[in-house]
Amino acid sequence: MKKLFTSVLIGLAIISSTACKHPGKEAEIVTEAVPENKDEISKDIFTDAYGEKIEVTINHTKGTATVHLEGKTYDLKKSDALPEYTASNEEYQYSDIKGNITLLKKNVDMVLFHAKRDTKGSGPAKMASY
Repeated sequence: MKKLFTSVLIGLAIISSTACKHPGKEAEIVTEAVPENKDEISKDIFTDAYGEKIEVTINHTKGTATVHLEGKTYDLKKSDALPEYTASNEEYQYSDIKGNITLLKKNVDMVLFHAKRDTKGSGPAKMASY
Protein backbone atom coordinates (compact mmCIF):
# COMPACT_ATOMS: atom_id res chain seq x y z
CA MET A 1 0.00 0.00 0.00
CA LYS A 2 2.86 2.24 0.80
CA LYS A 3 4.37 1.54 -2.63
CA LEU A 4 1.04 2.34 -4.33
CA PHE A 5 0.67 5.55 -2.40
CA THR A 6 4.26 6.56 -3.19
CA SER A 7 3.87 5.79 -6.90
CA VAL A 8 0.64 7.82 -7.03
CA LEU A 9 2.39 10.77 -5.38
CA ILE A 10 5.32 10.51 -7.79
CA GLY A 11 2.89 10.33 -10.73
CA LEU A 12 1.05 13.43 -9.54
CA ALA A 13 4.33 15.24 -9.02
CA ILE A 14 5.44 14.40 -12.57
CA ILE A 15 2.08 15.47 -14.05
CA SER A 16 2.01 18.74 -12.11
CA SER A 17 5.62 19.58 -13.00
CA THR A 18 5.06 18.94 -16.71
CA ALA A 19 1.78 20.89 -16.67
CA CYS A 20 3.60 23.93 -15.32
CA LYS A 21 6.19 23.76 -18.06
CA HIS A 22 3.78 24.26 -20.96
CA PRO A 23 4.65 27.49 -22.66
CA GLY A 24 1.93 30.11 -22.39
CA LYS A 25 0.58 31.74 -25.50
CA GLU A 26 2.90 34.46 -26.54
CA ALA A 27 1.26 37.78 -27.24
CA GLU A 28 1.04 38.45 -30.93
CA ILE A 29 2.54 41.74 -31.93
CA VAL A 30 0.77 43.30 -34.85
CA THR A 31 2.29 46.37 -36.41
CA GLU A 32 0.75 48.17 -39.31
CA ALA A 33 2.91 50.37 -41.43
CA VAL A 34 1.45 53.83 -41.73
CA PRO A 35 2.06 55.07 -45.24
CA GLU A 36 4.00 58.30 -45.35
CA ASN A 37 2.26 61.17 -47.04
CA LYS A 38 4.79 62.32 -49.62
CA ASP A 39 2.43 64.72 -51.34
CA GLU A 40 3.62 68.30 -51.76
CA ILE A 41 0.85 70.34 -50.14
CA SER A 42 0.59 74.09 -49.60
CA LYS A 43 -2.06 75.90 -47.59
CA ASP A 44 -2.86 79.61 -47.74
CA ILE A 45 -5.50 81.89 -46.24
CA PHE A 46 -6.35 85.07 -48.12
CA THR A 47 -8.46 88.02 -46.95
CA ASP A 48 -10.27 90.33 -49.34
CA ALA A 49 -10.99 94.06 -48.95
CA TYR A 50 -14.23 93.28 -47.06
CA GLY A 51 -12.56 91.04 -44.48
CA GLU A 52 -13.83 87.77 -45.96
CA LYS A 53 -11.38 84.88 -45.79
CA ILE A 54 -10.73 82.06 -48.22
CA GLU A 55 -8.65 79.01 -47.32
CA VAL A 56 -6.90 77.27 -50.20
CA THR A 57 -5.15 73.90 -49.89
CA ILE A 58 -3.25 72.81 -52.99
CA ASN A 59 -1.95 69.28 -53.46
CA HIS A 60 0.73 69.82 -56.09
CA THR A 61 1.44 66.09 -56.35
CA LYS A 62 -2.15 65.11 -57.18
CA GLY A 63 -2.98 68.34 -59.03
CA THR A 64 -5.97 69.22 -56.84
CA ALA A 65 -7.13 72.27 -54.91
CA THR A 66 -9.59 72.41 -52.02
CA VAL A 67 -11.11 75.82 -51.39
CA HIS A 68 -13.09 76.74 -48.25
CA LEU A 69 -15.24 79.87 -48.42
CA GLU A 70 -18.17 80.86 -46.19
CA GLY A 71 -18.61 77.33 -44.82
CA LYS A 72 -18.61 75.69 -48.24
CA THR A 73 -15.92 73.43 -49.69
CA TYR A 74 -15.00 73.34 -53.36
CA ASP A 75 -12.91 70.43 -54.70
CA LEU A 76 -11.17 71.44 -57.91
CA LYS A 77 -8.75 69.85 -60.38
CA LYS A 78 -5.70 71.73 -61.72
CA SER A 79 -6.04 73.00 -65.25
CA ASP A 80 -2.80 73.00 -67.23
CA ALA A 81 -4.37 74.80 -70.18
CA LEU A 82 -4.81 78.06 -68.25
CA PRO A 83 -2.01 80.36 -67.07
CA GLU A 84 -0.18 80.15 -63.71
CA TYR A 85 -2.23 78.23 -61.11
CA THR A 86 -5.81 77.60 -62.11
CA ALA A 87 -8.09 74.81 -60.91
CA SER A 88 -11.72 74.17 -61.73
CA ASN A 89 -14.64 71.77 -61.81
CA GLU A 90 -17.91 71.94 -63.75
CA GLU A 91 -19.21 74.94 -61.76
CA TYR A 92 -16.30 76.78 -60.14
CA GLN A 93 -12.86 78.09 -61.05
CA TYR A 94 -10.06 79.15 -58.69
CA SER A 95 -7.08 81.08 -60.00
CA ASP A 96 -3.92 82.64 -58.65
CA ILE A 97 -2.64 84.72 -61.55
CA LYS A 98 -0.06 87.44 -60.95
CA GLY A 99 -1.04 87.59 -57.28
CA ASN A 100 -4.76 87.98 -57.96
CA ILE A 101 -6.72 85.30 -56.07
CA THR A 102 -10.14 84.69 -57.60
CA LEU A 103 -12.94 82.17 -57.13
CA LEU A 104 -15.57 82.30 -59.88
CA LYS A 105 -18.92 80.61 -60.37
CA LYS A 106 -18.52 79.82 -64.07
CA ASN A 107 -22.06 79.31 -65.32
CA VAL A 108 -23.19 82.79 -64.23
CA ASP A 109 -19.81 84.59 -64.49
CA MET A 110 -20.02 85.64 -60.83
CA VAL A 111 -16.96 86.45 -58.73
CA LEU A 112 -17.39 84.81 -55.31
CA PHE A 113 -14.05 85.99 -53.94
CA HIS A 114 -11.25 88.27 -55.12
CA ALA A 115 -8.14 89.39 -53.26
CA LYS A 116 -4.65 90.50 -54.05
CA ARG A 117 -1.86 88.30 -52.65
CA ASP A 118 0.20 90.06 -50.01
CA THR A 119 3.81 90.21 -51.06
CA LYS A 120 6.23 90.35 -48.14
CA GLY A 121 8.08 93.59 -47.78
CA SER A 122 6.05 95.43 -50.40
CA GLY A 123 4.28 97.97 -48.24
CA PRO A 124 3.53 101.44 -49.48
CA ALA A 125 6.52 103.26 -50.83
CA LYS A 126 7.87 105.93 -48.51
CA MET A 127 8.41 109.32 -50.02
CA ALA A 128 11.38 111.38 -49.11
CA SER A 129 10.54 114.63 -47.40
CA TYR A 130 12.43 117.75 -48.45
